[in-house]
Amino acid sequence: MSSQNAALELNSRSQLGPKSPERTEGVTADEDYAASLLENQLSVADFVKIQRAFESPEPRETICMSREEFMHRMTQVVGWGTEEEYGELYDKVDMAQEGFITWDKLTSFILLVLYEKDERAKSTVVPQWKDLEFLPVKHKDNIQKVIFLKNSCRYLTISKEGLLGVWGENLKLQETLPITSDATKLKHLWVTSLVSLENVNKIAVAFTSKEICFYDLLSKEEFSCQYKLQGLKGTPICMDYWYDSLDANESILSFGDITGKVQAIAFTAALISLFERPASACEDEEATMTINWAELLSGCHKCCHILEHKLHHGDWVRQVTYNASLDAILSSTTSNTNTMVLAWREKSRKHLKMTSFNIAQGIHAFDYHSQLNLIATAGINNKVCLWNPYVVSKPVGVLWGHSASVIAVQFFAERKQLFSFSKDKVLRLWDIQYQLSIQRIACSFPKSQDFRCLFHFDEAHGRLFISFNNQLALLAMKSEASKRVKSHEKAVTCVLYNSVLKQVISSDVGSTVSFWLIDTGQKIKQFTGCHGNAEISTMALDANETRLLTGSTDGTIKIWDFNGYCHHTLNVGQDGAVDISQILVLKKTILVTGWQRAITLFRLQNFNQFFIQSEEWKGGVQHHDDILCAAFLPPQTLATGSYDGEIVLWNNSTENAHHVLHPDYQRLLKSKLDTEPQKLLSAEGSHSTHPMADQSTMEVCTFQIDTEGNTAVMRLFFLKARKNTAVTGGANLVSCGGSGYVRFWDTFKKQLLAEFLAHSGVGSIIMSIDKMNQYLTTGDADGWLKIWNIEEYCLNSSKDKTTRAPTLIRSFRPHVDRISSVELCELSGRLLIISSSADCSICVTDVCSASIWIFGQAKHWHIEKCLSLSKRETNLMESKIQEDIPSFSKEELCLDPTENFLLKKNNDDSIYTVRPSEDINLTIKHKERYTYKKKTQKYYYGEEVIKKSCSTFRSLSIGALKELPEVNKPTFLLDLEKYFRKEPEEEQPQIPELPSLSETLKAVFDEKNLFPEEILDREQKAKQLCQETNHEVKIKKKKKS
Repeated sequence: MSSQNAALELNSRSQLGPKSPERTEGVTADEDYAASLLENQLSVADFVKIQRAFESPEPRETICMSREEFMHRMTQVVGWGTEEEYGELYDKVDMAQEGFITWDKLTSFILLVLYEKDERAKSTVVPQWKDLEFLPVKHKDNIQKVIFLKNSCRYLTISKEGLLGVWGENLKLQETLPITSDATKLKHLWVTSLVSLENVNKIAVAFTSKEICFYDLLSKEEFSCQYKLQGLKGTPICMDYWYDSLDANESILSFGDITGKVQAIAFTAALISLFERPASACEDEEATMTINWAELLSGCHKCCHILEHKLHHGDWVRQVTYNASLDAILSSTTSNTNTMVLAWREKSRKHLKMTSFNIAQGIHAFDYHSQLNLIATAGINNKVCLWNPYVVSKPVGVLWGHSASVIAVQFFAERKQLFSFSKDKVLRLWDIQYQLSIQRIACSFPKSQDFRCLFHFDEAHGRLFISFNNQLALLAMKSEASKRVKSHEKAVTCVLYNSVLKQVISSDVGSTVSFWLIDTGQKIKQFTGCHGNAEISTMALDANETRLLTGSTDGTIKIWDFNGYCHHTLNVGQDGAVDISQILVLKKTILVTGWQRAITLFRLQNFNQFFIQSEEWKGGVQHHDDILCAAFLPPQTLATGSYDGEIVLWNNSTENAHHVLHPDYQRLLKSKLDTEPQKLLSAEGSHSTHPMADQSTMEVCTFQIDTEGNTAVMRLFFLKARKNTAVTGGANLVSCGGSGYVRFWDTFKKQLLAEFLAHSGVGSIIMSIDKMNQYLTTGDADGWLKIWNIEEYCLNSSKDKTTRAPTLIRSFRPHVDRISSVELCELSGRLLIISSSADCSICVTDVCSASIWIFGQAKHWHIEKCLSLSKRETNLMESKIQEDIPSFSKEELCLDPTENFLLKKNNDDSIYTVRPSEDINLTIKHKERYTYKKKTQKYYYGEEVIKKSCSTFRSLSIGALKELPEVNKPTFLLDLEKYFRKEPEEEQPQIPELPSLSETLKAVFDEKNLFPEEILDREQKAKQLCQETNHEVKIKKKKKS
């Protein structure tokens, strides 16, 4: 934010003084708290006083103040505010805890606060956009039109050469089809326009051959032409289609041609047939029906009639549209006379009454907003004009700001804003009420003198399409989060927890790394541009948690200290862009996975230079698809998971693979040089597996590679806390990924023990497991987290695979977009869950608490205090659940995300609380671990407990408790002395002390006494025999000599 904006911000508060600013309705509690902070109440005059306090009489000398000195002097200099408030301000400025602050440090902090406040205010008014993205089109010529088919949720693009592109709602190109006509072999036959006839599932395409073809989208053939309208006097170059949503039979197809003529076909029975089929026509419904324009003019087709006018007098009609609220056909040209014409339909609806607008230098395009009753025009004279359709003399408003002719305009109807795009490739967004430009975006298109540009805004999906000749660019709006707190400016990709420093480390797609205190949520430092503009896809910490490794799409991994110094750069992608999914730091090596079928290896012994090159992995390539994740189990077991669902087990010491695990089969690997068909262990069906006994039980069978990612392995975790799995059996490896499944494996017996559906209908999921292997946390693409108790899950091996899910502890939605990373950590004896998301936020919560904190919220928390409070509330909720809730079935535990609400703020404004629709199910063991003992537990039965009852019974009416009849006291309460009298303690006989070892030892200890006499005698005889033999040998040698 510029210094001018900062000055304006300070001036706007110059009259506030020591009192809090006025509150207005609709301001959230978080904003209310931020406004009450001391730094947001100081005026310009107050800052001048503070600056003078930091000035030194000696030139070039810096005044430093300690905390106590700053608190004492500021209360005297400023004249208002408490010492506690200035102490809190000092703590925020001195984040490095250097023990002093200067004027430069204070002003830097204030400017940062103003900048963040300004950005938050902008985000509520101005739409936020993702980076400009170029779509992979296959068009060879200019793109003429982009439309969206609501019925099939697909996009269509068409280019001048007649190539139709079909795109899915996710903007993946599904197929390309050629649009043909009888004269397709002519080189100069071009497509000029395209419209969708949604009420009849057809599209209409206009050609330079002066014809319009109607194609049926529901045809059995690949793409059949149902009607062909021929005999037009001029080439149609623009079209528009409208139909009545209340009566789909009523529709209008309007088009303008190069002769200045505007024509429209008004259909009255569109659902039955657009045109009447003559009796002599072929009975084949798939055959093309040819209609001559003269037939329509003569009224031969009773199901439609023609409307037309020639007021543009030979000028090319650049745009035409019919608007139902005006009941008029609007058209425009680039001429300065009759520039825009409104052709009003009269009562008979078969005649038109014209109104013309004369606009200097002409216009390129226009758009109409029915609620505002305004027409916006894109002027060749660099101006955007706003017109009342009933006033032709002058515009009601003029929007200045473009430095080149405006070629496109379109209203953002919901926000009552207006887009405009100029010839110098600058996009502007205007506020219509104030007639001001609130956003300017310069698009990076190639420089060219001659180009055709297409502009289309899909408001329903928040997508803005801009074409430059045959290129198609996309500007997608970021998802609205209803003033939700953001931790990063861009989508968060990874989150880590440093247990040594008690800090949370996060990264985003904008190559920024932030550091947060987990106890308060305060951001303490931030590294920007760590990999330039490239996305940071993953991070890792070394074993001592003193170095941070960041992996980026630019093909490098950088090793940082926590002061922001880069010590090494690992060249992973060989100077190419790659997608790094995981960095695994081991004792002597660093393993990298993500974009290829092999493991990338770096040996720590070679880290003697800044740039480090990768080395060869001896095991070679064993996966059939890209490796997405890896896990290590000491001393030497390595597991890697790939996109096709295979898990390969390696010996990390020899770097050789020995087994492949898959939900449908297992494979034994011989060596990396073995090219013969590998043996598979067939599964019974596709849902059960059996342990490998020996090679004789293995059968050769074929298997198919999963190319759609339904079984993709996104995360792998070894259950390291289960020490004796090799002896006792049971699962020691957990995987998750495609289709929302979680699987438990026994890597010693090479067996799939369990799989269950954790999240349904959301695609791939991610997970994390705590160090004690008690809890599993899973996250999906819709922002939902689920916590499962796996402490006693799959402890024993079995022949049959189980599909029973472990106990679901909690299900809630802390985010509104895809969860990108989950981390479990322990703080003050409580287990915390840290999650990051593409919605730019990082959340932290307790396993069993309903409280959710977001890093970046205005009010900092004290997590230890909050946990102690939530612990008491959890005990109360547990007692209520234990009394009222029976054991849930699996279907009841799986919540429907559509039936739940987003987060709402609590009354104390320091935490975000999930509504009671979340699913909480605490097991007995879970309660024993995280609750107080019953002897010290306090129970409350007031309104507070009733409000926190589980959502399953929220509709029950809970009235006041009835008074119980008087009960006679039992005898043990009437006579306490008799039942609870303390008995006198009996004197216990003293145990005599044992004598010392020296007093009782009768003989010297001999080790031979430990062995039986038979063994000792046998040993003695063997020694004698050996001695006699040696003696005889010596005598014989003497005789020979």
